[in-house]
Order: sequence, then structure tokens, then C-alpha cells
Amino acid sequence: MIEIRDVRKAFGEREVLKGVSGMFETGKTSLIIGTSGSGKTVLMKCMVGLIKPTGGSVIYNHDVDFTLLDEEGRKEIRKQIGMLFQGTALFDSMSVEENILFPLNMFSDMSVKDKLNRVNFCLERVNLKGTNKLHPSELSGGMRKRVGIARAIVLNPKYLFCDEPNSGLDPQTSILIDELIHEITEEYNITTIVNTHDMNSVLGIGDYIIFLHQGLKYWEGNRHEVFASTVKEMNDFIFASRFLKEIKERSSGN
Repeated sequence: MIEIRDVRKAFGEREVLKGVSGMFETGKTSLIIGTSGSGKTVLMKCMVGLIKPTGGSVIYNHDVDFTLLDEEGRKEIRKQIGMLFQGTALFDSMSVEENILFPLNMFSDMSVKDKLNRVNFCLERVNLKGTNKLHPSELSGGMRKRVGIARAIVLNPKYLFCDEPNSGLDPQTSILIDELIHEITEEYNITTIVNTHDMNSVLGIGDYIIFLHQGLKYWEGNRHEVFASTVKEMNDFIFASRFLKEIKERSSGN
């Protein structure tokens, strides 16, 4: 479980987050949504410690305030975090196997044999068995995302953060990635937080959703409640996103 309480962040005089609160439960896929500039990326960075909030708290596991920990304490929490970056952030010079081994070599004292067994297990879990020796340049976009997921879960994390996991993917592959993230969240009882603007993700896997607008939380709920929203800014985002997506898909099909 992760709870954020009145999280604020300012860069000089520009206030990006203006007091955002929410509860991200274990075993559920939680989404942070909003237009560009709404503050969702800054919020995620505050939650994983890449940015220090100006105010407020980020509570892990009910009672650990991440914002108050020293470097050693933050390191212990980070060992429990898996990250799927927007561009996957795979090392081009490394094979698939070497990419997934990277966090194990950094944070684990497992034997070489056990590390390789763990890599193979994660590759099978994301349906990439036998790709160990391939390099990222030899993989499709969707396969690279799945390698990123395998690397994110190789340390058996308690918390999984995904930044725009469907960016650059076709609609069908996006759905497969969403389903994989959702399945892994439930199967391993992970607290998963996804930063996205993809309405298919919102309607498909949004167990809990926070909608940000101009640094404020304007709406929260789940995927079944989205179309019942009476918040104008939320409705504008939903219908504009779906309309533009449909136009783009029709255009690419011509």
C-alpha cells in the first residue's frame, strides 16, 4: 500500500502539485491520468524519490514516510520498487538476459545459477522464452516493453511503477501490455501505479484512478465510474482522448 497525503511540489515560483492525496492499494492497478502538464509525471517522481516534494507525505506500507528517510532508508524502499520506464530504458549494448540481470547484479547476492533461473522465469512470465541472447534492436516495440516488465519484476518487487507503458504501441499491443501488467499485479499482490493518458488503459485496468488537472486532484474512482463523472474537466479529457484516438486509428487504417 502507498498513501500520498497533501503532496505539493514547486519549481521556483511555479507550483506543479498543489496538495494531492490518494490511497494506492496492494493487489490493484492504480492509474494517474491527466493532460500534459497536469502534474502526473512529477507526482510519480515524488513517489519514487526522484524528486523531493515541497510538502506533504508519501507513506509506504502504512507507516513509513519516504520523504523523511535518510539515503540508507530510501535505498531499502527502492529495493522493493520495480520501474517500467516510458522508453523501456533498456541498454542497447546488452542482451535481453543481461538487461534483466542488471538489477539482480546490483541488489542481489543470489548465485549466478539462481539469477539465471530467475531471469528465465521472468521471461517465461512475459511470454518471451528463448529471447535471452537477442538485443533490444532485434525486438519489436511490444517485445521491448515486455522485457522492461520482466526486468521490473525480477527482484520480486512489492511496488511497481509504470510510466506511459503503452507509449508508441499499436492498440492491440497496448491491450496486451495492459493485461500483462494487471495480471502480474494480481498474481504477485503488487501495489501497481501507472501513469497514462490512454483511455483504453483507464477503461480496461483502472481499479483506482486519480485524475489530475493543473496540479490538483479533480476526480478519483474506478473504471466502472468513469462515465458517471460530473466533473467537466474530467469529461473533457475522457471524450477528447477517445475521439482523438478513434480519429488517429481510422486515419492509420486508410
